[in-house]
Amino acid sequence: MIDVNELRRGVTFTLDGELFKVLEYQHHKPGRGKATIRVQIRNLRSGVTKEMTFNSGDRVENIRLETRVVDYLYSDGEFLHFMDVNTYEQPQMRIDEFGNDVKYLSENLSLKLSSYEGEIIDYELPTTVEQAVEESEMAIAGDTATGATKQVTTATGLKVTVPLFVNVGDVIRIDTRDGSYVTRV
Repeated sequence: MIDVNELRRGVTFTLDGELFKVLEYQHHKPGRGKATIRVQIRNLRSGVTKEMTFNSGDRVENIRLETRVVDYLYSDGEFLHFMDVNTYEQPQMRIDEFGNDVKYLSENLSLKLSSYEGEIIDYELPTTVEQAVEESEMAIAGDTATGATKQVTTATGLKVTVPLFVNVGDVIRIDTRDGSYVTRV
């Protein structure tokens, strides 16, 4: 058991039999009375995000997640298949658990899977990924004083806003946190 004052971003805990991960943490101490701790949490099994408020002194049960590095292998339409780089086991996750992040996955991409009591419940993508540009809008370089941009589509179907000099066949680096263009590789 840990005190709610010890909750920070990234901490996982269990409450009423559900697994939660802290996304945001805020400590509020009014002039009088007890402090309150407001957290934005995500249910690791259902994916639902909600806010909760705890009183100072409340306790939740801390859990430890097993984290392992895996390489993405392929998708069969319903499941995503991975390979553990140490044990060569091949865990799988449902595609809908990844949501839109599935567009960042390309063959042999290394990422982290977190599991609790043998059940895979969370994943962590690398900060940046590299993908090839498959399609590009026609863009005319006219007034480029404002940093003109265009839309491109990568091999996985991800749409990214890039500078005009990026062409079909180029490999670009993309930030997975917000889907923005970083650089041409």
